Amino acid sequence: MIERLENLTDPPEDGTRAATSVDLLSHVLAQIRLTGDGVSSETLPEGGRLNLDTDAAYAFVVTQGALHGTAPDEAVEAGDLVLIPNGIGATSFVASQPAQIVVCRFRFDPYTLRSMIAALPRRIHIRRDEGAGWLDGIVHFLMIETTDTQPGAALMISRIIDVLVIRTLRTWVQRGQSSGWLGGLSDVRIARALKAIHQEPMQPWSVEALADLAGMSRSSFAGRFTQLVGLSPLRYQNAWRLTIAQDLLSRRGARVGEIAHRVGYESEAAFSRAYKALFGHSPRDEAAQSLRTEAND
Repeated sequence: MIERLENLTDPPEDGTRAATSVDLLSHVLAQIRLTGDGVSSETLPEGGRLNLDTDAAYAFVVTQGALHGTAPDEAVEAGDLVLIPNGIGATSFVASQPAQIVVCRFRFDPYTLRSMIAALPRRIHIRRDEGAGWLDGIVHFLMIETTDTQPGAALMISRIIDVLVIRTLRTWVQRGQSSGWLGGLSDVRIARALKAIHQEPMQPWSVEALADLAGMSRSSFAGRFTQLVGLSPLRYQNAWRLTIAQDLLSRRGARVGEIAHRVGYESEAAFSRAYKALFGHSPRDEAAQSLRTEAND
């Protein structure tokens, strides 16, 4: 059975209405879902290379010494954190002096909101002064659980990595240098409109209505939204509907025509055209690929 559409858009029930009204980060990450695969402590001599799988997601913290990244050249000093949410790619990290590193490996659920994951920055570098007050504590608890043989240690590690990733993304958003849905979080007014779109994707929003929610004039809102997010408000709403459709198509028993109707398209043909324009393949191809992946698991 396909999951009910409202279950994909309900906000998390954590905190007051005022707090959640702009907390799009919690809303999206609650649906993305990630699982920590494990934590290790690595010791590298000067010139030693940090070995990371090219297709895995990582967060690592340099506790002693320093590294430099090779593409582009980047210094990662003691106390710094690097988050790599979409695979290491061509980048590698080499110790510029003897170094101690805590490495967290994790994975995103591949069948939930893939385009939202793909929109995350290729790499996020949080320097020691930015992580002061939270990073040392998280690393401390990670290392305790790594050596803990009590029942539940693996789950504790996964949950702590979850907190580490969310806290890192929140720090990145506060810089105001991100784009896409993350970029919109840097402006609380735009975040209100984004949250409304995410909560009620089938609502026939107008730019005027979203501007009212943001407390801005129509022209100022439309310009600011497009500047931060990279899409106009209504184009973003359509992309979000199609993202929900992509998630639904990965479920067992998915029917393209039914999903097209559920995300607001009057015809399967129009839905298929819009879907292919955004993702580069048809919704039927998406559903078929999901079935093949499920059969091979």
